[in-house]
Amino acid sequence: MKPTVGLIGLGLMGGPMGLNLRMSGFPLVVWNRTKSKAEELLAAGAKLAPDPRGVAEQVDVLITMVSDPAALEEVLFGQKGANSGALAALRRGTTLIDSSTVSPDLARRVAAACAERGVDFLDAPVTGGTWGAKKGELVFMVGGEAEVLERVKPVFEAMGKKFPLLGPNGAGQTVKLGMNLLLALQVDAFAESLALVTSAGVPAEKLMEVFQSSMARSGVLDVKAPMMVKGEFPASFPLRLMHKDVRLALELARERGVELPCGAAAYETYSAVLGSSKDDPDFSAVIRYWKH
Repeated sequence: MKPTVGLIGLGLMGGPMGLNLRMSGFPLVVWNRTKSKAEELLAAGAKLAPDPRGVAEQVDVLITMVSDPAALEEVLFGQKGANSGALAALRRGTTLIDSSTVSPDLARRVAAACAERGVDFLDAPVTGGTWGAKKGELVFMVGGEAEVLERVKPVFEAMGKKFPLLGPNGAGQTVKLGMNLLLALQVDAFAESLALVTSAGVPAEKLMEVFQSSMARSGVLDVKAPMMVKGEFPASFPLRLMHKDVRLALELARERGVELPCGAAAYETYSAVLGSSKDDPDFSAVIRYWKH
């Protein structure tokens, strides 16, 4: 029999991840702050728990996929301390997989709390976008122990195509922050080049024509550049989350004594656009910095 999996966080990524788990035959128990986001999963046979602790009580493997460090601490530890959240309800021998993007320090603190309860822990943030989540082609960046990863490998296989072990707990989050910093800089750089070209009277499409046949082409810009040229920003990776991830990368850099001048400059640009946006756009909306 397949292990029962719990999933806390059913947003742009969590929802499709849950559907792929169900399609692979895993019994699934879910919870989300906004209950309506669980409807598609319930129709697919998942069970809805009343709260995060209610999920943890029923499962062999618990996956968390929430928006930021504060949200993760709340669902795992609860608002009143370590006995009121999901972590306190996990049985000895179960496994917690956190696929949120948080700080490496928080990942290590969660790992220590899990160890005290006899629970295995993997930090396993993802990359691949909403399309990767829907297709079951996510890449998980895993921190933890090899034997734990091997034991829950079928769970990862239901949701992704690669799940490399990058080091001990915290390594997954470290690589994820480096990855997202790179994505943020690539999109910000394209926005600057687009602003330069169009300010000189050359249509954006002409830059696109050359860019797509050049060494500057990249996977993220294959997706984001057309959105930026059109000025349409449906959120597959919300700007508010990228802003948070760049902030976490800068915080880690300060802890490690590493200067990130490009990252710091990009953070100011993303901050300005986030502060002026009235909607919840994709992070490619950074192009708005040059259009206000």
